[in-house]
Amino acid sequence: MNDFIKPRLYLITPPAAEADAVAPAVEAALGAGDVACVLLRFAILDEGARKKIVKALAPMVQGAGAALLVPDDAALAARAGADGVHVEGFGDNFAAALESLKPERIVGIGALASRDEAMLAGESDADYLMFGALDPGADSAAATAERASWWAELFNVPCVAVAHETADVETLARSGAEFVALGPKFFADPRGIAAAVAEAQAALDRVEAKA
Repeated sequence: MNDFIKPRLYLITPPAAEADAVAPAVEAALGAGDVACVLLRFAILDEGARKKIVKALAPMVQGAGAALLVPDDAALAARAGADGVHVEGFGDNFAAALESLKPERIVGIGALASRDEAMLAGESDADYLMFGALDPGADSAAATAERASWWAELFNVPCVAVAHETADVETLARSGAEFVALGPKFFADPRGIAAAVAEAQAALDRVEAKA
């Protein structure tokens, strides 16, 4: 643990249909912990409506010192003033995002099917790799931690480990991942997102104190 680097938080929003539905929660989360990035997901297909949501939230997120990413749509990221894109899956969409957005904007990738795909993505100038699913149920925290530990030990490209429960944050922070993502379930915490983020931040602080 001598080379431990304290992870920062990465927020994964629940799908939003309008800015007002998610903006207060995002603002509260940004004030409750060291948030590096917000992945803004959508519950609508209309491009104009998505652009409106991004334009409404980008100044708030960026003003707090975090990056705002959108899923799988490099053109939207460029048009709406987002900081970049998160692509699910290694394929043509990822290649197109790299070509159109780099180096001005961030291109991250998740939903990698194998270690071989992860290595190919890392060699393709991705800004980060994500381990763990965006929504709960597909991956266990143990499996996510194992993949993040493997990656962090061997490669320099940053990685994100996704947590869906507060109890998982400390385990993932110990994996070597540079970022611990808080999945959309955190936004449904009955105490409010600020309390959930503050608790996650406290877990990161405990890991740093023991390092």
